[in-house]
Amino acid sequence: MSEGNGYPIGAAIAGANVHDTKLLAATLEAIVVDPPDVEQHLCLDRGYDNPTGREAVEESGHVAHIAGTNTGERKRSKGAKPRRWVIERAFAWLQKCRGLLIRYDKKATNYLALLQLGCGLLWIRRLHQLGGL
Repeated sequence: MSEGNGYPIGAAIAGANVHDTKLLAATLEAIVVDPPDVEQHLCLDRGYDNPTGREAVEESGHVAHIAGTNTGERKRSKGAKPRRWVIERAFAWLQKCRGLLIRYDKKATNYLALLQLGCGLLWIRRLHQLGGL
């Protein structure tokens, strides 16, 4: 899960044969920062358009923006980024870490720790670019 600019805020892992919708609740619980006291929006693709996905989003207190199966072509305002591109960019940043690209760890807890370390390094890099470090 990432924030609006693509920087990760939570992650959950499972086997390759587990569908993403089954990890939605675990991913929402894995958010490491406290959200501000404003309404939080969550953009999801069509794969989450089911009762399980909607229930997990409701329980977390987010406002769901799930692309339905019959919504048709949606128009974006001029200059707006596609929402899917943001998370794909985060995945590309994390794939630069060779230990994450090729999973050498046998234990899931070790791999999750390495994933969290990679996410932390992305945030440190962003703070450095903003002049905070």
